[in-house]
Amino acid sequence: MTQPIKLTKLAECAGCGAKVGAGELARLLEGLDVRRDPNLLVGFDKSDDAAVYRVSEDLAIVETLDFFPPIADDPYTYGAIAAANALSDVWAMGGEPKVALNIMAVPEDMPKDVVHQILRGGYEKVYEAGASIVGGHSIYDEEPKYGLSVTGFVEPGSMWTNAGAREGDVLVYTKPLGIGIVVTAAKGGLATPEQLSLAEEAMMRLNRWPHDVALEGGFTVDAATDVTGFGVMGHLLEMAQGAGLACEVDAGAFDVLPGALEAARLGLLPAGTYRNRHFAADYVDGGDTELALLDLLFTPETSGGLLFAVPAEEADAFVATLTADGRVLAACAVGRMVAAGEGAPRIRVR
Repeated sequence: MTQPIKLTKLAECAGCGAKVGAGELARLLEGLDVRRDPNLLVGFDKSDDAAVYRVSEDLAIVETLDFFPPIADDPYTYGAIAAANALSDVWAMGGEPKVALNIMAVPEDMPKDVVHQILRGGYEKVYEAGASIVGGHSIYDEEPKYGLSVTGFVEPGSMWTNAGAREGDVLVYTKPLGIGIVVTAAKGGLATPEQLSLAEEAMMRLNRWPHDVALEGGFTVDAATDVTGFGVMGHLLEMAQGAGLACEVDAGAFDVLPGALEAARLGLLPAGTYRNRHFAADYVDGGDTELALLDLLFTPETSGGLLFAVPAEEADAFVATLTADGRVLAACAVGRMVAAGEGAPRIRVR
């Protein structure tokens, strides 16, 4: 009998842990000309989750793409996670995904059924999102990779960015933390099947749901981003710098996946943790926070949750509404935006 393929064994890095580090990415993009267009509301120069291009006063296109090597051994699960991760960028801008294109690289000898299951996972997540896959592009490669290019719509006056936070806003995060560490532990056989299953469930959960709660409930979203390859610290740093503010973070307020903190204490960290530390550590005052807990905040989160900045007077109701019907796995108030003091760190952890 043919042994099932373990997809994660075919890749050096898993999921968003394969992402080029933020510091290195900035150096790679340095000096590239940015075409000025008054209708380009958000471009790559703003370090946001997706580009936004205004078509009319009432309509703008949200454009993104994301793909990565296998984060799960099961091909259907891998495809679903990769799709959920790519779709998330559109919701992080306050938009609605509408159409998507597959991006796929597979070894020439990969069984057709495995490829089919990866694609099926992607298709079903896109349909759950209310969008359609309309084509794509595939190549042969020794290391499998899968993801999507996604196009969505948003009203220009209603879009969210990662730079609009205001002093006093409360930070709310919408998934359990520790995905990257649990997956790393599982690759070494040091996470239980139950722990890995919970991490995969978190990765497959669409960020459509917190997006919809925010809009349907009429909550004020001053800023939003999704937490992926740069970890909580990297994405928070972009949010703080974009707003000209600083963040105070309560590290103990995050919902954490079972086994993640214990694995961090054992040093079971993906390479992306160290890249993120190298990029963001100079801007962070960790205080007396336990090192393993800080590692959780620096670790890449494949298909992580949305991180919102909302007015303080709405925060309690927002958190309660997010968790009211079970569509959102977790909702925690994890910090607040504060004035940036001269020479002070952008992120203070307590």
